[in-house]
Amino acid sequence: MQVIPLLLYTILLFVYSSASPASRTAVLDDDEDAYLTVPELITKYGYPVEEHHVTTSDGYILTLHRIPHGKNSDTVSDKVVFLQHGLLCSSADWVLTGTTHGLGYILADEGYDVWMGNGRGNHQSRNHTSLDPDKDSEFWQFSWHEIGAIDVPTMIDYVLEVTGQTSLYHIGHSQGTTTFYVMTSMRPEYNAKVKAHFSLAPIAFMNHMTSPLMHILAFWSGPLDLLTELIGINEFLPNNEFMAMAGDALCGDGDITQALCTNALFAICGFSPEEMNATILPVLTGHTPAGASVNQVMHYAQEINSGAFRQFDFGLENLDKYGALTPPAYDLSLITTPIYLLYSHNDWMAGEEDVLRLCDGLGNACAAKYLVSDDSFNHLDYLYGIRAPEIVYNKVISLMAGH
Repeated sequence: MQVIPLLLYTILLFVYSSASPASRTAVLDDDEDAYLTVPELITKYGYPVEEHHVTTSDGYILTLHRIPHGKNSDTVSDKVVFLQHGLLCSSADWVLTGTTHGLGYILADEGYDVWMGNGRGNHQSRNHTSLDPDKDSEFWQFSWHEIGAIDVPTMIDYVLEVTGQTSLYHIGHSQGTTTFYVMTSMRPEYNAKVKAHFSLAPIAFMNHMTSPLMHILAFWSGPLDLLTELIGINEFLPNNEFMAMAGDALCGDGDITQALCTNALFAICGFSPEEMNATILPVLTGHTPAGASVNQVMHYAQEINSGAFRQFDFGLENLDKYGALTPPAYDLSLITTPIYLLYSHNDWMAGEEDVLRLCDGLGNACAAKYLVSDDSFNHLDYLYGIRAPEIVYNKVISLMAGH
């Protein structure tokens, strides 16, 4: 075990034994938006909304949310854009920051037909044709590999069928970028179905990832039963003690800081206090984290250890599953969709050197890479940052106009 993870492991055990239950729980303010469904939230602010469901080849029932046009138009555009959320997130994250800052609203008002997907296992897609997520562990036997190889292609096919289009724009954040690379490398025919992809905080290689909690998972050498007690056996529980207590130990003081340190998503990814609008905290805490499988998180932990971008490592089962002792790497050379990478210096998950390595691996498919001008911009600021529309979304919209 390396020195830094050992230190954090010690901190974790200390906090685990000393923290009171009250200090592990984020308290919601009384904000109606925190309890509204995604369609109710969008309707409340005057936008049209549709909810769609599609079933994957292996039985997962996925939910998609659509904003077909903006407030000032009744016409559905032929410009279709698909938004895919990151780890522990959902379609709600594209709209919960409000009509002036939510990318879903902004794109709708710019004349796009906006579709927001939900990968298997989050609160919006916690359903299956035969498996019960509360009773059947088989439901949770997936990582982001299956989301990229099965879920995203299934949703894209559905969107294209409903809209009558042959291709669309794709925007992903965090895991939403990872699953895009999985899809277009594992199923290269989907390159032709995407006009251009925009990666917000791209994640493939993770050698230079700096998230303390991800390092704990990657280099864990403690008892496995303690680890499963802290993070869950199958489902990565949204309010589990591991994230809440480690967040308390690793974060600083301040009202916003304390509110976010008990949120699993922010404890993993970090945040920039200067970019966080405190007024959205109740609605944000009401919708996020949105759930995931333990294997999604552990697949990223494996990437940290291996230094490679490859499929899930099943250990001794690799030979049966892959016909080799190690998992196969994703072949980035098969990706031909123009990809734009937007990254930042202060990102705990998408390290700058890893993003540059990704661009090199993509070859000609890496159409351009853009370093966010604000050095303090963090992983979740692409979703919740006060200046995200100004320094990220405007750039994306400008680039989309060129395709």
